[in-house]
Amino acid sequence: MKNVIFPLLLIFLLISCKNKAPQANTYTGNALGTSYQVKYFSSENFNIEKALDSIFEVINVSMSTYRGDSDISRINDTGEDVEVDVHFKNVFNYSKQIFKESKGYFDPTVGSLVNAYGFGPDKPLNEPNQTVLDSIREFVGFEKISLTETNRIKKENPRIFIDFNAIAKGYTIDVIAEYLDANNVENYLIELGGELVAKGQNLERESPWMVAIDNPEQTDAERTLQTVLALKNRAMATSGNYRKFRIDSLTGNRYVHTINPLNGKAEKSNLLSASVLAENCTLADGYATAFMALGYEKSLEMLEELDNVDVYFIYVDDAKSIRVFTSNGFEEALVED
Repeated sequence: MKNVIFPLLLIFLLISCKNKAPQANTYTGNALGTSYQVKYFSSENFNIEKALDSIFEVINVSMSTYRGDSDISRINDTGEDVEVDVHFKNVFNYSKQIFKESKGYFDPTVGSLVNAYGFGPDKPLNEPNQTVLDSIREFVGFEKISLTETNRIKKENPRIFIDFNAIAKGYTIDVIAEYLDANNVENYLIELGGELVAKGQNLERESPWMVAIDNPEQTDAERTLQTVLALKNRAMATSGNYRKFRIDSLTGNRYVHTINPLNGKAEKSNLLSASVLAENCTLADGYATAFMALGYEKSLEMLEELDNVDVYFIYVDDAKSIRVFTSNGFEEALVED
């Protein structure tokens, strides 16, 4: 009789473990100069806190311009011959792709021009003369750097400064998503500084993951939402300067300043916010930045050339009214009031 009971008990224990319902887990914190939240459902136990700390540290060591000992700082500050890691290589290649697709408007070397203009809504914009712009443009241009076969950065001008901040958050989210995928997690939402990746659904509510886009006319005292969408198996990133717009003293139009890397000029853009859905957050993050640099009309042209990318643009029309453009894929994801 004992010989019968023990095998049955063992089978019961194995079935019970296998059928254990996924449990909700939520982790929050600060990293890469912003806040993050990871929520997932899993029946397995693994040390995600340690994994997150490790991922953030690896990304910082590779690409943080705020750390003097990072690979990117060593390349920027001293021109040191550094063999970059796989993360730097991946972000470099994504940046190169978006640089080409945007015809040079997405440019991780444009920081020197941004600094020269002294961007900011509460202070007058600097107006560098043409001589100064020409001198700066000598070390601006992503086409002037390359990645060698030995994973080293080669620069045409040693003063070229590389900054991946416009795409690094999205890439970091993708690395976290890969970690969760490797641990057989089928339902999760990852948010880092407003960028998102969603997979599966929110099992607690038995519904898709619900995410929001801010209202561009909100005040600092109160956050209001522009719209809500159901996000499933896609990434979303938003880039926007609608809280930092200026008012043209002659026309009264709202606009934001953006740098044209091709000529070094600061241009007025009527695109206040660009939210992008893409297959991964690296692309979504990069495209959102590219669209803000391009402006509304040129962004529509670029969008025509992209596959599996959807957008929600908030812009100002000629009548000074705030308008919205929504692509078909994004429209389908919106949640009705």
